[in-house]
Amino acid sequence: MHLICGVDEAGRGPLAGPVYAAAVILDPARPIEGLADSKKLSERKRERLAVDIREKALAFGIAWASVEEIDSINILQATLLAMRRAVEALSMQPAEALIDGNRCPLLAMPARAIIGGDATEPVISAASILAKTARDAEMRRIHEAFPQYGLDRHKGYDTAMHRAALLLHGPAGFHRRSFGPVRILLEAQQGNRA
Repeated sequence: MHLICGVDEAGRGPLAGPVYAAAVILDPARPIEGLADSKKLSERKRERLAVDIREKALAFGIAWASVEEIDSINILQATLLAMRRAVEALSMQPAEALIDGNRCPLLAMPARAIIGGDATEPVISAASILAKTARDAEMRRIHEAFPQYGLDRHKGYDTAMHRAALLLHGPAGFHRRSFGPVRILLEAQQGNRA
C-alpha cells in the first residue's frame, strides 16, 4: 500500500507558546466525515474530529518546537523542525508526505508542498486538526499557571487582550522574545532600567 502522510502546523503567528505540527496517515477503510481546515471548524468540532482521527488513522505523530528554538532559529525553521519531528514520530514510514504550505521540511521520503492543502487534502486537514487541538491544549495548560495572560481565550495570538496583559505583567518565559511586540516591550523595559 502506498502510504501518504499529511503534515501541517499550528501556531506560527502567536506571540507565545511552542509551534506544533502533526503528521497523519489516514486509513482508507475507515473514512472520517467532516475533515476540513482546522481554522474553519468550531473548537467543539475540532476536538470531536481529533478523537476520531486518533482512533481511526493508521498512524499519527504530534511534535513541537519550543519557544527557545523559535527564538534561536526563527519561526520558519522551527516550524519545519516540528514538522520533521512529527513525521519521524509516525509508527510507520509513509512513501510520500504532503505538506501544507509552500515549504517542505527535510524528510526521509519524497515530500510535496501544497498551498491551501489543509482545505483540499483530507490527510492534511487531519494533520491540521491534530496540530491545532494539541497546541490549544498546551496553551490551556500554560494558562493554568499564568491565568493573568488569558491564554485560554486567545491561545497566545496577538490580540488587544494579550497586548494589554503583556503591558501590565511583562513577558513570561513562554513568550517569543524574537517576535516584534514582545521584543519591543523587552527593549523598553531594559531602557527603563538603564
